[in-house]
Amino acid sequence: MTSRRASKHRYSCTLGPTEYGCSTGMDRYCVSDKLEYLQGLVTEFQDTDSEEAKEQILANLANFAYDPRNMEALQMLQVTELFLDMLTEENENFVEFGIGGLCNLSMDRECRDQILQSGGIPLVTGCLSSQRDETVLSAITTLMNLTTAESRSQTTDSAVVQCMLRFSLTQNPRLSNLATVFLQDYCTQDQVDKSRELLQGHSQSAVGIPLPKD
Repeated sequence: MTSRRASKHRYSCTLGPTEYGCSTGMDRYCVSDKLEYLQGLVTEFQDTDSEEAKEQILANLANFAYDPRNMEALQMLQVTELFLDMLTEENENFVEFGIGGLCNLSMDRECRDQILQSGGIPLVTGCLSSQRDETVLSAITTLMNLTTAESRSQTTDSAVVQCMLRFSLTQNPRLSNLATVFLQDYCTQDQVDKSRELLQGHSQSAVGIPLPKD
């Protein structure tokens, strides 16, 4: 494993409750059963050399992060750190599933704080340069979820705002709409105006962030 330098998203390997050992009438056993199952996934991810198997496991973990009832187990297993580590991998599927998992986890306040304490904002911001729409959409939503009074200066710094200005003009409606929401709800008009001025003459990249080609 390479060491690491919004609306929610589901991925292709969704598992229902009965598939990891929890069933109706056995709710009191669900937490331990989930923990055991998720521990198995994390262990398998660490032990396997198959990238395809790792992708499948990451997709499963991202799906489990969709359900708030799984947050405690995922935190105990440090899955947040696992997802963060994926953001600097060369495998684009690793990055997509990693940021998708963080997008889901960041809806939870404790997980959000864990991501912030782990220095996750620069890693998430780096995903804005991905050529994959889903990765970029998850990154924007994650930045929204990570925005607090203390973190706002990072999540809405000039380079990020310039990215959103570019994205707001793209012909991809999902991307342009989400970027517009970010600019309207998370940035001040002064930030937008100053970033628009700085963006003049920088058609290919915002400061510090290479942007996807339109």
